[in-house]
Amino acid sequence: MASAVQSMRLCLRAASRRAATPATVAPRQYLTIRTFSSTPFQRQPATKKDDMDELEDEIQEIDEDDEFDPVQFERALVELRRDGDFEKARQLQERIINNIGGTFTEAMRPPKMPPHRTFWGDEEPDSDLLNEERETDKFDEDDIMSIAHAKFEEFREYREYARIAAWQMPLLSKLATPFEPPTAQEPLRFRHTSYMGEFHPAEKKVVVEFSPRDLPLNEAQQQKLRKLLGPRWNPETDIAKMSCEQFEHPAQNKRYLGDLVNKLVTQAKDPTDMFEDVPLDTRHHTFKVKPKFPKEWRMTEERRKFLEDTRQKTLLLDQKKEEEGTLINGAEKINTSFNPPLLHSELREMAPARLGRSLSAPPPRRHQHPLRH
Repeated sequence: MASAVQSMRLCLRAASRRAATPATVAPRQYLTIRTFSSTPFQRQPATKKDDMDELEDEIQEIDEDDEFDPVQFERALVELRRDGDFEKARQLQERIINNIGGTFTEAMRPPKMPPHRTFWGDEEPDSDLLNEERETDKFDEDDIMSIAHAKFEEFREYREYARIAAWQMPLLSKLATPFEPPTAQEPLRFRHTSYMGEFHPAEKKVVVEFSPRDLPLNEAQQQKLRKLLGPRWNPETDIAKMSCEQFEHPAQNKRYLGDLVNKLVTQAKDPTDMFEDVPLDTRHHTFKVKPKFPKEWRMTEERRKFLEDTRQKTLLLDQKKEEEGTLINGAEKINTSFNPPLLHSELREMAPARLGRSLSAPPPRRHQHPLRH
């Protein structure tokens, strides 16, 4: 890069046609700093040639070379073209000059402000909008907004499906077929979930359930199959459950489970080792004790007849006591205990006291002097 700058300087010297005005350089001022010593201040002599002297010499050389040589100028240009650093600097300068207009335009462009939320929500995007409106007329406040129209369209769709459920769905009962239980040749029960019209990761999962008793096996083979199933076998219901979701499609998972059950049946029928010395492990299952209603407490005809006779006898006994006046009334007993009757002597003492209290003068008011007799 230094050679490129030097070549540029030579070209400027050769192409100068007018006398350059010498620059007026202010003289350098040296500030004296007072020290704390008592010795006189000594100033260091200046260097013979510093940066400012070099600049003055270069300006003087340019002034002296008023006339330039064209041959020397061409040689300087050729040397500059050969220099790779100068070419890179020139390309960078052109790129900056070309892009400076776009930079100024971008800097002078007003910033984008977020849209203000209006009352009607004209500028807000609506993700639930059912229709796309383009080139529509300006809204003149004489109709409801597009969002409201979309909501009405949604209600119309609900009503359409409600009419289908009310008038057309009952007609499907004519196509119903009676339930037929699975036969002995269909011991496996497959189950999978289908999400209508959409993709779901749980849609590929398939579950198979079967009971060892439904398979063509004897008692020893069934016991061996239960031991092979391990924690997938429920000892309470005697049903084995297995699932698969490692493949992409449900049919592939169903085929894998079918092959796995066939392998288990083949291993259970193998007479080489029947696992007779291995106990049946049920530690994976928790047996929950569910209390049942005792049989002795169940209502029978004899018990019902006995209760009716007992209630009838109790009712007759209460009627007899009520006629004799010996029937105890609980409400009267409670009222008597909380409000005991007053004796005749107590009434005599309370009557004069109440009469004197009613005939006495009323108490004086707060801001009123008592009466003077």
